[in-house]
Amino acid sequence: MLDGLSSEEHTDKMHKHQHLLPIFVSLCAAFALIDEVDGEYLIGVGSYDMTGPAAGVNMMGYANIDQNTAGIHFRLRARTFIVAESSQGARFAFVNLDAGMASQLVTIKVLQRLKTRLGDLYTQENLAISGTHTHAGPAGYLQYVVYSVTSLGFINQTFDAIVTAIEQSIIQAHNNLKPGSIFLNTGDVENAGINRSPSAYLFNPPEERARYTTNVDTTMTLLKLLDSASNRSIGAFSWFATHGTSMSRENRLISGDNKGAAARFLEDWFTFSNNSLSTRNTKFSTIQSKHISDCPHYFCLNSDNDKKREHSMHCVIDIKDISTLRNKAQKIKATGGKPCGKTTSQGFKVRKNDGSSFVGAFCQSNVGDVTPNVLGAFCTDTGKPCDFNHSSCNGNDQLCVGRGPGYPNEILSTKIIGERQFEKAVELFSSATNPLSGKIDYRHAYINFTSIEVQLNESTVVKTCPAAVGAGFAAGTTDGPGVFGFQQGDTEINEMWKRLRDLLKEPSQYQVDCQKPKPVLLSTGEMFVPYAWAPAILPIQILRLGNFVILSVPGEFTTMAGRRLREAVKETLINNGNGEFDNETHVVIAGLTNTYSQYIATFEEYKQQRYEAASTLYGPHTLSAYIQEFKKLAKAMATGEQLGGTGLSPPDLSSVQLSLLQDPLGDSPPPGKRFGDMQQDVAQPKGGSFKKGDKPSATFCSANPRYDLLIEGTFAVVEMLQGERWVPVYDDDDFCLYFKWNVTVDNGSLYGLATIEWEVPEDATSGVYRLRHFGSSKKTKDYPNEYFTGASSAFTVS
Repeated sequence: MLDGLSSEEHTDKMHKHQHLLPIFVSLCAAFALIDEVDGEYLIGVGSYDMTGPAAGVNMMGYANIDQNTAGIHFRLRARTFIVAESSQGARFAFVNLDAGMASQLVTIKVLQRLKTRLGDLYTQENLAISGTHTHAGPAGYLQYVVYSVTSLGFINQTFDAIVTAIEQSIIQAHNNLKPGSIFLNTGDVENAGINRSPSAYLFNPPEERARYTTNVDTTMTLLKLLDSASNRSIGAFSWFATHGTSMSRENRLISGDNKGAAARFLEDWFTFSNNSLSTRNTKFSTIQSKHISDCPHYFCLNSDNDKKREHSMHCVIDIKDISTLRNKAQKIKATGGKPCGKTTSQGFKVRKNDGSSFVGAFCQSNVGDVTPNVLGAFCTDTGKPCDFNHSSCNGNDQLCVGRGPGYPNEILSTKIIGERQFEKAVELFSSATNPLSGKIDYRHAYINFTSIEVQLNESTVVKTCPAAVGAGFAAGTTDGPGVFGFQQGDTEINEMWKRLRDLLKEPSQYQVDCQKPKPVLLSTGEMFVPYAWAPAILPIQILRLGNFVILSVPGEFTTMAGRRLREAVKETLINNGNGEFDNETHVVIAGLTNTYSQYIATFEEYKQQRYEAASTLYGPHTLSAYIQEFKKLAKAMATGEQLGGTGLSPPDLSSVQLSLLQDPLGDSPPPGKRFGDMQQDVAQPKGGSFKKGDKPSATFCSANPRYDLLIEGTFAVVEMLQGERWVPVYDDDDFCLYFKWNVTVDNGSLYGLATIEWEVPEDATSGVYRLRHFGSSKKTKDYPNEYFTGASSAFTVS
């Protein structure tokens, strides 16, 4: 049917494999009973959509109150791998989030849900939840005040989407556990990050800096997970440090930024390169091109049985006369808005999440001072490089902005930095031959970081401080400049700002002295109205997989801070491990994990008080405290000691959260229109057909996308006509397709509009296409959701 499939047909399509469910459950049960496995471990992966509200919700990362969501570039996901010695043996789960950071409240609620479903298999001890640090995801999911000011408090919809996605991805990975092996590989990523605070790095001792060739860590560490029975890879998780700030503070589209892009590229590459129907090498299977297609997947007809051929890269339509296609397209008009079901859009997804897909994750590391804007920082008024010490332009921090490799196109920069990580991951994945073996173990502790006594040497004991940020925090960074009147490196605060500060909370003299040389701008550790502004009790964690060790840290370590922590832990393991650990032991930092407490700079970097140092909450000895406490965990792991716990636990502040952002109150289409009708149909090009690189778009009458997030569904689809059937070929999880939301005013009334824009990829197949939109609406706030869809008129691509 040229008007598309009905909701009933898609429902039938989704349910036709339900008879396989008992078999699947039986297989899961069989795996659960395995005590000894053929591979080295039991391994499983999972993935789930966590895309939050795409309209009117502040984004997490830049603290820009004007940066509110207005659509989706591509979706956010929670990706999990679990490894266990046996069904009853030691295990841990690692979750990578397309989010700014982990959240203590998210961790608490996830653990509660897992306990209900799986008992004590996964606890705070052996579960790590880590953020990629994208700055293009919805905010409002952290429980401390300082992280929810610009989002106007707590956003339940954001929070629930993240918690549910983590839970579902863990359950999926748990149900997928099967015998397998894990391989480790490392390599250097070129030009995917530079140091954004090089003057602070130079404060570190010369002899220490001389040990390293660069002022950032360039190493990517990758784990390849291989199913023993099929000898097929099921996933790859890698760690590499670069900020999720390729998308700027002006961006309004939800995006996983460069690491989310890399994950999308890797998962698609694996699917295509391992699909038996793929009949030619492509730049995705050979990785020889410097420019990877935005949307390198097609659906083609199999002439033998007239069924959809999925993910074939050798898709050529026999077009003898393109004018025939144009004539056909001209006869296919927009469908108009039509009702559909809640899950109808899921049937139009290009990638179905049935739990069997390859999972590729790009995890964050010691990212504190590493920017993906690798061209450097320049003054927007003069075009000259910014001041080296302060990253300002004639004293103005707001004029100093970093440039990504695709400057001035931030989406191109995101793509390029994503590609550079993706290409290295493919190289490491394809050449990984070092199998991991040995014990699975973990150690975890809650520590009150506001008052740790740190033994620097035999005669010197210092203490950490209650949390506070300095003046350099307000200056922001070259990735996202902050407030006018501040510069990175400020060690004084003018009297006006002091008076404004004191209206909120004047810092105690103890705090002022403890934090020196940081000038205290906000004493967040001493602020408790309406509830705590900053965390005090933090989790630290070590996960061990043979001779591979993950350090879960609740913040952003700078490059040198991360190096010191890794070295200290490795040395402690070797010195106390009775031969279990050696120089081949590989230690990685998983940044922004389990909760968030901003930055950790070295003692020397702290002296200059650039942004990272000004955001090092617990004073000049924060890093020394981390090293001391991690060494305790490492020694316990090396000696086999089980720690009794500290008796501390972080608070659950869910009951006191303030939520000032109002839910949408109900939408109506313009008079004479239905939701899903065209507001602006595709404008046909003068030449009759769109070319590769063109951007056909269509605008639909629509309702606020906050009514339903369409999790594991899609707001936008590109459909291709194959025979007499419309087949989805791209959706809002593709890099080349944009779903944009805005509101227009007509005769004093507000009406919602959804624009779908498709950047035709270079390797798109010639043919007839159209754009489809899905959405949901409410007539009033308390009215039940009504779901709708509509498609544009057809057009051709040649």
